Amino acid sequence: MNRTTVAMLAALEALITVAIGIGISLVPLTILWAVDSGFSVDWTLFWQGAVDIWLLGNGVDIEVTLPAEMVGATGLAAAADPFFVTIAPLALTAFTVLMGARAGIRASATRYWQSAVVAALGTVFVLNTLAALTSPSEALRPSLWQAILLPVVIYALGLAIGVLLGRGRIPAAHGGVVGRLLSRLQDRLDERFDRFDRAVGAAALRGGLAAATAILGLSAVLLAVLVMVNFGLITSLYQGAQLGVAGGAATTLAQIAFVPNLVVWVASWLIGPGFAIGAGSAISPVSTVVGPIPGLPILGALPSGSLAFGFLGLLIPVLIGYLAATLVRPRLVAALGGRSLVRRLLVTAAGIGVVAGLALGLLAWFSAGAIGPGRLGVVGPNPWLVGSFAAIEVGIAAAIGMASGSSKPGFAAQAPVLRAADRLR
Repeated sequence: MNRTTVAMLAALEALITVAIGIGISLVPLTILWAVDSGFSVDWTLFWQGAVDIWLLGNGVDIEVTLPAEMVGATGLAAAADPFFVTIAPLALTAFTVLMGARAGIRASATRYWQSAVVAALGTVFVLNTLAALTSPSEALRPSLWQAILLPVVIYALGLAIGVLLGRGRIPAAHGGVVGRLLSRLQDRLDERFDRFDRAVGAAALRGGLAAATAILGLSAVLLAVLVMVNFGLITSLYQGAQLGVAGGAATTLAQIAFVPNLVVWVASWLIGPGFAIGAGSAISPVSTVVGPIPGLPILGALPSGSLAFGFLGLLIPVLIGYLAATLVRPRLVAALGGRSLVRRLLVTAAGIGVVAGLALGLLAWFSAGAIGPGRLGVVGPNPWLVGSFAAIEVGIAAAIGMASGSSKPGFAAQAPVLRAADRLR
């Protein structure tokens, strides 16, 4: 393919990304417009709402000014003043990153990947600028500069991941600029750190990411269990809201967009600090203190643990940290060959805790924000507490895992061979 074709295909993928991102909200809102309002309301209001949801999912803050009659319906005096909604539905954020990574991998397979990246980013920039200029209304007004820049930044993050993944598989001699940069970076690392230090760093990165992923995976399972256990309460909240068929479907789709946020909140609950739904509230393993909360049905599934159950939940990050260390330990011991083994094992355990804490702390930061006026300006976990608790819990457990098992390099290297031989017998 020539340069023009590659650029046009990348621009088309960017166009599809923005179209799907807005269409996910626009389609159910249009159905709601047709069914509930009977085409009597200006459709552009629903277009503006869909664009605002897309922008919110890409980290854009939205200023909300409620009409007087709606302020009275909420019963919140703080709703009379303009307030900001800053919490991002992480499902839309992940969609943008994944689509960008997909486009980046495709572009990396061509000689003209630089042109593809420029065309894709330019397309996202133009489309989001046009959408942002049409989205402000009397009630909802997104930050214009954020609306123009942040979706481009998030899509660029996905593109960078895709390009690095794609070009990283290509030898430096055939990898163009990125291949040469990766080769040069590898040479610098080889000069600065010996192979034993690199083995420690790789083990810490693998173990920390594995621990964070496992905690999130178990949090997703726990959230699913909570939804099933509290299904009756969730159903009663749906019935009490009297949303109708179209309104119920739109509400369900909106809640699905926030499922990754809820998974991170459950993870923060397992780690210990918990999360808040409004200033002054706290939902943690040892206590649950909440005030008035939004009537979203999915909130009926949030954990509210007794003291005993709370301490049981706190064991999960500890066990995961221990298992992560035991998984990476044999390969690390074989790579170190007995050189400064105790010190490097402890450094690896600390690194596992730091990596897991950084990953979970960043996710906690992304999942939190403001969802309404007054006390609802504080919703979600505290990222500093989540990251610190995760680093300490996983790090201490990883140190125990590193201290267990044989310290003989020969045994660690031969263990997989011995297990294979036993299976053949």
